[in-house]
Amino acid sequence: MSDPIRVLIADDHPLFREGVAHSLSGKANITVIGQAETAEQALRLARELLPDIVLLDIAIPEKGGLAIAREIATACPVTKIVMLTVSEHEDDLLAAFKAGAKGYVLKGVSARELAAILRAVADGEVYVTPALAAGVLVEMTRGKPHDPLMELTEREQEILQFVAQGLTNRQIGERLHLSEKTIKHYITNILDKLHVRSRLDAAVLIARRG
Repeated sequence: MSDPIRVLIADDHPLFREGVAHSLSGKANITVIGQAETAEQALRLARELLPDIVLLDIAIPEKGGLAIAREIATACPVTKIVMLTVSEHEDDLLAAFKAGAKGYVLKGVSARELAAILRAVADGEVYVTPALAAGVLVEMTRGKPHDPLMELTEREQEILQFVAQGLTNRQIGERLHLSEKTIKHYITNILDKLHVRSRLDAAVLIARRG
């Protein structure tokens, strides 16, 4: 049996948040490991718990869901972010994916549907509520860069430079004040984006590009 999907729920409405937690806890292969009611609390718990998925309200207080999604995506690259929101605005949807989200779900979805969506995202799929999907797919595929290096974030590019210099994960972590485990997850993401199988292949690729 595969390990359960570990979910952190971040929403400022206690009744809604606890209702989602209760409904998901009854679903097979899903475990709710924490709840947050503010953006800063969501970031702190994501760093501490390294959940598989953060279920994040786009309107969460303090920094807001979009800003904190970017920070979680940077600090915890292994964690996938799914926005759970009432917003049907295409701008919010596009901004969520640019911030690093892998799913965008409208509140009102059934518990069964939400559980299925979380399992799909955990397996590497991207999910958009069908009613909103057409517009975002057109926008996201318009002008998509062909150079895989252009798809790396600034932090990923920085880590790739250290990989090319032959530094170990521990050495890179010490320079960037990040854990060795976090660096390992970053490198997994980098290799996936570059379509290479090893850090040596990645180093060769960047050397060829100068």
